[in-house]
Amino acid sequence: MNKLDQFVCHDHFVNLNQSYISACSDVDFLKYVKNLKIEEDLLIKYTSSLMDCVQERKMCQKCSSFSDCSHQVKGYVLTPEKVDKRILFTYIACSKYQKYLDATKNITYFDVANEIKRASFQDLYKDDKARVPIIKHFKEFIDSYKKTKKGKGVFLTGSFGSGKTYLIAALFNELSKKNIKSTIIYYPEFLRTLKASFQDDYQEKFDSVKRSPILLIDDIGAENCSSWSRDEVLSPILQYRMEEELPTFFTSNFNMRELEEHLSNTSSGIEKVKARRIIERIKQLTVEISLVTKSRRH
Repeated sequence: MNKLDQFVCHDHFVNLNQSYISACSDVDFLKYVKNLKIEEDLLIKYTSSLMDCVQERKMCQKCSSFSDCSHQVKGYVLTPEKVDKRILFTYIACSKYQKYLDATKNITYFDVANEIKRASFQDLYKDDKARVPIIKHFKEFIDSYKKTKKGKGVFLTGSFGSGKTYLIAALFNELSKKNIKSTIIYYPEFLRTLKASFQDDYQEKFDSVKRSPILLIDDIGAENCSSWSRDEVLSPILQYRMEEELPTFFTSNFNMRELEEHLSNTSSGIEKVKARRIIERIKQLTVEISLVTKSRRH
């Protein structure tokens, strides 16, 4: 090594050392690195990443819910580990949200709110008798699916803000704990995403939804109905799931009669026969339950 290289290396080490000393002026940083039980010479080389670890843990103290998590990887915390003569940094599930992360690991989402991802039977409102038949059906579904991998879904219709999606998402989260995979799609946005992916991964997205072991089509009827969305997307998905006996759930502000009317009206005109076919498939796949209750949205 020539003198110039030696000078550069020495200068680099001095800068690292100064950074480390400066970082140690933070009581939290000093306490954190001491607890790691890693020699100081090695810690000095990774000061910047160690500061990131400490910063994330400070954020954890202010975090009140999973949706508030501001870490680079939501629900996970950057963690150092000594391997040979290096320190490797990996993301470890935050102990506070481990239960939540376990509950959702088997669910695929398409444009779903964080509140829905956190849905839990434990947090369901127990003061509403309208929910009793739904919860009863869900318990029967869980028992049936564990034995046969089959079972009728629910077409859950009802008033705006009544918690229809939350109820079914709570079921899916419960199934996820039993290592059962499912998919939730917010239907209007899924159609927009699908249309935008014609030149990219259209078939992959379409097939993943069509073949999902259990599926929730959320807010059907809220989309702008077109011949394409009805005949090229919805119809083949439902036909496949009906033939394969794959449990399928729906939420809608429409009942089935109103949904049939919605599906019959497209820019091509009124097409009652095609809309009727869709409704017949939904009836084959589901039990229709109405949830009429006060809005839970604030």
